[in-house]
Amino acid sequence: MLSSNLTIGENGHLYFGGHDTVELAKQYGTPLYVMDEVRIRENMRMYLDAFKTHFGEGSKPLYASKANSFKRIYEIAKEEGMGIDVVSSGEVYTAMKAGFDLGDAYFHSNNKTDEDIAFAIDNGIGYFVVDNREELDMIDQIAGQKGKKQAILLRLTPGVDPHTYEAIATGKVDSKFGTAIETGQAREMVRHTLTLPNIDLVGFHCHVGSQVFGEDIYERASEIMLKFMHECEQEFSVKFEKLDMGGGYGVRYLDGDGYVDIPEAIGRVAKHMKAYCEHLGMDMPKIFMEPGRSIVADAGLTLYTVGTIKKITGYKNYVSIDGGMTDNPRYALYEAKYTVYHANKPEAEKDLIADVVGRCCESGDIIQPNVALPEPKRGDILAVCTTGAYNYSMASNYNRVARPAMVMVTPETSYVAVRRESLEDIVRNDV
Repeated sequence: MLSSNLTIGENGHLYFGGHDTVELAKQYGTPLYVMDEVRIRENMRMYLDAFKTHFGEGSKPLYASKANSFKRIYEIAKEEGMGIDVVSSGEVYTAMKAGFDLGDAYFHSNNKTDEDIAFAIDNGIGYFVVDNREELDMIDQIAGQKGKKQAILLRLTPGVDPHTYEAIATGKVDSKFGTAIETGQAREMVRHTLTLPNIDLVGFHCHVGSQVFGEDIYERASEIMLKFMHECEQEFSVKFEKLDMGGGYGVRYLDGDGYVDIPEAIGRVAKHMKAYCEHLGMDMPKIFMEPGRSIVADAGLTLYTVGTIKKITGYKNYVSIDGGMTDNPRYALYEAKYTVYHANKPEAEKDLIADVVGRCCESGDIIQPNVALPEPKRGDILAVCTTGAYNYSMASNYNRVARPAMVMVTPETSYVAVRRESLEDIVRNDV
């Protein structure tokens, strides 16, 4: 199976996190997001242990909320000792409602509104990761009005191309995110920041992209960032405490995908960074990283009920499900790959090649093309794997389709973490 939390039960059904997926679909309905709480905790602990071992006290992984933001995930992050990054007032508020200490939260975004900034400061945000000059000046102004000095990191672009999807590559010089080192603008940004009375510049941030498998991406980026940090410390006679390298280790969506030994990779990056700091003659800063996908992706699976099976003689076949781009737009966005199982009979002969498509009135509403399946019938359950990241967080009400429920499973039980939207929910804000 694609991941170790997927198994086949004695009844021949697909099991996820120890639970019969066909029974979960029957109990909670479909479409249904299923999240494996044990796997989430295992992934968080893997990062936490690796950081403690290789970077030491003070360095820390931060859960990247945009991958999947809901109250329970912040409760788990709090229980496990993870920090978080957030990118909107909505994510800040969700974390607050879960009881997460916002002192351990880092607020991203390339265009924070004045309202975002004021809301976050009022509620004790730990750090802003500042993208640009306008935002920086506004944080200084609002913090001053509130009688506070606000800690920030400056987001810089190191000019590293991670060779990932163009839509999720964020570390290149011409990215919409951050301030470029190569052009000299980053140095001027530092100079200006250090003149602001209500700002405490504690360090720097970069993010080279998502779904990174390349072995030297973080090593290359770290050299650029550490060199820049060291030069600024010397030029401006200041000491910077933190360096946040962003997130992005890749996960497996298909059997043929590569595998990243994340603890080993973190160890390799730490060794490289320590050696480079020695070479520069600088103290090693506290290091942060922002894993999101590699925390929740393989902890998630989506269940659908099959509706129609359409065979166009001599052309192609379609299997239509009761969800689609409203609960998973990633194929429509960038042709993301997924593994699809027939949950009722995953080990049966795969005698049908079909596009698995959704219910929306869009020809691009595709979950996955050319899937080999045991031929399903109406009412059967399909399982799409590795959907814990960027599915629920990107879901919409297009065609006025309600968003699915999210169910968490543990070895002992299952429970609703996010309830299914009702028809009344869809019209709730209409006037």
